[in-house]
Amino acid sequence: MGKPRGRKLLKKQQKEEEPEFSPDLQDKLNDVDNSVASINGEPNTFFGVLDTEELEYYKQAESTLAIDTFETPEEKQQFIHSVIEESRNKELKLATSQICSKLMERLILASDDLQLKAMFKNFNGFFFNLACQKFSSHVLETLLVRSAALVEKELLTPSFDQETSNEDDEEVYASMENLFLYMLNEFEPHLRTMVTHRYASHVLRLLLLILSSKTLPSTTKANSSLRSKKSKIARKMIDLKDNEDFNKTYKTPDSFKVKLKELLSSLYESLTSGVKIGSSNFEKISPTAITKARELCVDQVASPVLQLIIQIEGIFDRDRSYWHLVFSSTSEKNSKEEAFVEYLLSDPVGSHFLQNVIGFARTKYVERLYNLYMKDRILKLAKRDMTGAFVVQSLLKTLHQNEVRRILSDLIPEFSLLLNSNMDFGTEVLDASIRQENYMRDEIIIQLVKKYYSEDSEPKNILESCLKLSSSTLGNTRDDWPTAEERRRSLFLEKLIDYDDKFLDITIESLLDLPEERLLQMCYHGVFSHVVEHVLQVKRVDKIRRKRLLNIFCTDIVNLSCNAYGSHLVDKLWDFTAQLAMYKERIATSLTAEAEKVKNSIYGRQTWKNWSLDKFIRKRFDWKRLVKEQELELFPDAQPLQPKNFKGGKRQAEAQSKSPHLKKGKFSK
Repeated sequence: MGKPRGRKLLKKQQKEEEPEFSPDLQDKLNDVDNSVASINGEPNTFFGVLDTEELEYYKQAESTLAIDTFETPEEKQQFIHSVIEESRNKELKLATSQICSKLMERLILASDDLQLKAMFKNFNGFFFNLACQKFSSHVLETLLVRSAALVEKELLTPSFDQETSNEDDEEVYASMENLFLYMLNEFEPHLRTMVTHRYASHVLRLLLLILSSKTLPSTTKANSSLRSKKSKIARKMIDLKDNEDFNKTYKTPDSFKVKLKELLSSLYESLTSGVKIGSSNFEKISPTAITKARELCVDQVASPVLQLIIQIEGIFDRDRSYWHLVFSSTSEKNSKEEAFVEYLLSDPVGSHFLQNVIGFARTKYVERLYNLYMKDRILKLAKRDMTGAFVVQSLLKTLHQNEVRRILSDLIPEFSLLLNSNMDFGTEVLDASIRQENYMRDEIIIQLVKKYYSEDSEPKNILESCLKLSSSTLGNTRDDWPTAEERRRSLFLEKLIDYDDKFLDITIESLLDLPEERLLQMCYHGVFSHVVEHVLQVKRVDKIRRKRLLNIFCTDIVNLSCNAYGSHLVDKLWDFTAQLAMYKERIATSLTAEAEKVKNSIYGRQTWKNWSLDKFIRKRFDWKRLVKEQELELFPDAQPLQPKNFKGGKRQAEAQSKSPHLKKGKFSK
């Protein structure tokens, strides 16, 4: 046998020496990998790793809190207290761990005020380190939102007890306001780094929202302005929900506004090489500093931070120094600024930046940019579906009447073409037309009818041309529907229905042209059911078409009432059957005939209540009185139908005048 070669022998020895793989070992390696001090000036966020027994305990604790099967709130609070005690002096390890950071967030969300302050104090001196780490930055964001709620609580309750009950050392706790200010002092030297940091920038944005008393966004909603898309999806997957402190605006003390000015002034000086905030200093800013600031505006990480700063700087700076750092203040074109604006209008990140800052900037600043760089090419910008079109939408909301009408005059002749790729843009054009006293309304209607219900098309059906029913998820049995595109198309069609009766009429005709089974499928669809529900407007639909629709709904009314989407439609039928007593009683009879099935459904029970079916069964006269009251409310001018030459009422009145003791109703025709 030949002698093994050197490299093969070395690999064999290394393989024999490698420890057996285990998930716990991999978790530790991940923690080390994500926590070791990195290059580019980031802080050292490695605080050690947990041993196997500790890791298993915290995994089990996190699982217990996630399931949340505690019998009483007191039992849950005792469990949280025991876990917090067990994690004392290990908070930094837990916060930076991929697995245990979820536990820390759950503990913060469920802790009381005293426990919250204790956690806040345990992070003292390491806030910047935590902000720069992937998992601990999420923990820190949750802590900051809860802390903002506690700051308001202490501010509005002067007699709020200052907790002094630390069992070990009886340490006196400072107010949440002071703890927050100490933390901000720790962040201040690192602001320039945080602006462009992948994780710390999110923490910085949250701090700015708190200091400026803006709404603190939810971490799970699709339109949250703070969390990344991946983060929101991850939180939904692990069922980590916000508590009542999120998605709110909190009052803050005056010291926060002072600190906000200090922080942004410090950041401004670092961006401009020592130039302080103030209108008299604009000419001192070097072209290099302006170029660097503009680069931040198109940076994927820094751009949202700059947007927020420009939004809130008016709180302390009337001269809007950050705006003038990015954009010039002269009334003439500037070649470098023109190139910068053109880049913004053609870049996805830059267009998002420009769209947002236009939305809350002073109108005179927006008008300057519009007149110098966008006025003569609005239609070309609107055709940039992923960039310039969003900026045009923002201009329609911000500019004065004359400018908005000029933009509409440029867009509406090509409106049907623009809708091919951007229905949200079409919704904004409709809204702008409505705000401008229905400007060019007739032209819009002509174009949209021609596009979606053309006389030349065969068959004519707005549901197919607008909603694309044939290629949609309608009828799917899997959970992959509805799609975002279907949602956009449905919202646009609902907008058209509200915009003019013409679109309501052609939508109803299109619904009635569908096979009955297909229409009922729409009633069970998560998005298309809203379109069906939207046409059920009793005052805008004549009786004949109401009856035709009701004939279809009545064939499956019980199943509709027990469905999450169909039950809303059945609720709408209560009004939709006004002055059609036969159909109203027909629906009520069908539901009460299968009362057990309806009442066993959470949606059916609500339908039962909304239709007052207990009265229908036990007190039919009272139920009919409700029906009459509803009809009088919806149609106050309607007169009750009576046969011609009806004289019974007159005869009865004469008889009563002669014989007052006679009761009403004794005489009939």
